[in-house]
Amino acid sequence: MSLDHQKAQAFIDQKWDQEIVPELVEYIKIPCKSPHFDPNWDENGYMEQAIQQIATWCEAQEIPGKTLEIVRIEGRTPVIFMEIPASDGSNNPEDDTILMYGHMDKQPEMEGWDEDLGPWIPVIKDDKLYGRGGADDGYAAYASLTALMALQKQGLPHKRTVVLIEACEESGSYDLPYYIDALRSRIGQPSLVICLDSGAGNYDQLWCTMSLRGLASGTLTVDVLHEGIHSGMGSGVVPSSFRIIRQLLTRLEDEKSGRLLPKEFYAEIPHQRLEQTLKVTQVLGDKIVEAYPLKDDTEPMAENHFERLLNRNWRPALSYTGIAGMPDIQNAGNVLRPTTSVKLSLRLPPTANSEKASKVLTEMLLQDPPSNAKVTFTAEQPADGWNAPDVHEWLADSLEKSSQAVYKQPAMYMGEGGTIPFMAMLGEKFPEAQFMITGVLGPKSNAHGPNEFLHIPYAKKLTTCVSQVILDHFNR
Repeated sequence: MSLDHQKAQAFIDQKWDQEIVPELVEYIKIPCKSPHFDPNWDENGYMEQAIQQIATWCEAQEIPGKTLEIVRIEGRTPVIFMEIPASDGSNNPEDDTILMYGHMDKQPEMEGWDEDLGPWIPVIKDDKLYGRGGADDGYAAYASLTALMALQKQGLPHKRTVVLIEACEESGSYDLPYYIDALRSRIGQPSLVICLDSGAGNYDQLWCTMSLRGLASGTLTVDVLHEGIHSGMGSGVVPSSFRIIRQLLTRLEDEKSGRLLPKEFYAEIPHQRLEQTLKVTQVLGDKIVEAYPLKDDTEPMAENHFERLLNRNWRPALSYTGIAGMPDIQNAGNVLRPTTSVKLSLRLPPTANSEKASKVLTEMLLQDPPSNAKVTFTAEQPADGWNAPDVHEWLADSLEKSSQAVYKQPAMYMGEGGTIPFMAMLGEKFPEAQFMITGVLGPKSNAHGPNEFLHIPYAKKLTTCVSQVILDHFNR
């Protein structure tokens, strides 16, 4: 039993062109922001609009025995849960099962979109679909079912499959554990997890994610006054809240190199991941840096590409993703401001303990406040990273075979700097499962930022690769 890749690709291309791309065009128009960014998501109704659109298309697909339910727990974002019987018609959760995952919530708008683009304005240009959420991760439900249908069109077998699409991933998936527990008996015991929410080093071959960083984040606030005062009267007497924040941050970060200082934020890098990173460095070379929209002559951190990838994938790094207490420039009078707040995003190595790191982060920021100012740190729910288990021979062979057949290039393995909280949950709950973590977020696709796009030809081919892996899972 083998897949006719040419026929499969023709079917998948047609499905994408005639149905999936038009669906994603409509999906991009919906500002279904994740609950962190839209606390009133339920009453605003955008999330419901998006989930109904995705569910309607999935319901309409002719897949024998498929069931779909929008599962709701009071006060939590909903999930789409689909069950697809095995090709022999059996649908026992105790049977061998594939779990396919994606999400449909989105990051906020972000500034800086090109003049003809926008977060909720779908634009197709040069085989790319621009707009928020198409690549991260609206396409996942559509591609998952299409990969299964490509097999069924050729009469090829597959195991029982469940598809889970959540609506809280961009907020740390804090609702998801409740659904995993509620659906545990229906999910079964997956032997293969396929996640279509990750990245690609280029658009020329199949990329598989082997690790994801964790996350500890929160808001640091320094208050020095009950109200703002004339800067001429106050400066030199009242300590600057901004300067105190600078002092606190030097406890965490070397300001010259960006290196994080607390040893609790680090973890040992496995030898296998070092070897894989070196191979990625050799394949991509200067494209590692060229993928970033660096301004003018801005130089990247670290002295070589190998160290840059390790920095991105296996070392802690601190980003400042928001600031409050500062007026816009045009409204900035001569006032010594009473307060400054910064949002901190601390990426952690895949194997670091995020709870411990969050506790250390909080303690370091709050102890002995400079000038005895009022310092608060509101930590958010931390998220553990993920390091893949050893890849079984059948899966390694399947990934290589599918990449060669579809892209005419070998499969590649790399780490990613982002966080998918679901992977850590699954790794803990299903330790025997194998993982295919992949996605369409390649160079300049810019998820979370302006000008996010989905590379349509790459996504079509990736869908065919998923079909091959599902078939090989059956044949293993």
